[in-house]
Amino acid sequence: MQPTEKLTVYLAALAVLLAMNLIAFFSMLIDKRSAQAHARRIPEKVLFLWALLLGAPGGTLAMYAFRHKTQHWTFRLFFPLLALLQTALLLWANARLLLA
Repeated sequence: MQPTEKLTVYLAALAVLLAMNLIAFFSMLIDKRSAQAHARRIPEKVLFLWALLLGAPGGTLAMYAFRHKTQHWTFRLFFPLLALLQTALLLWANARLLLA
């Protein structure tokens, strides 16, 4: 792979990661605000979907920053675990791309 192709892949991957994390982060914020206003909420399965789609670090950060869903054991366990796994995957992919 040419250096310019590597850079393109790298930047595209970073854009996707940033987008997924921002979506997960703001989904948690919107759901928190909706809960406070007794308004229609974002389903938990949607919040988990964003976390699974490489947004777990952003979702975990939002969960603790806004103190939202911290009483649910599934969120307390799986969001940080997914964040660790996704970070490890990112570091592995980064090293593999740079060393190839």
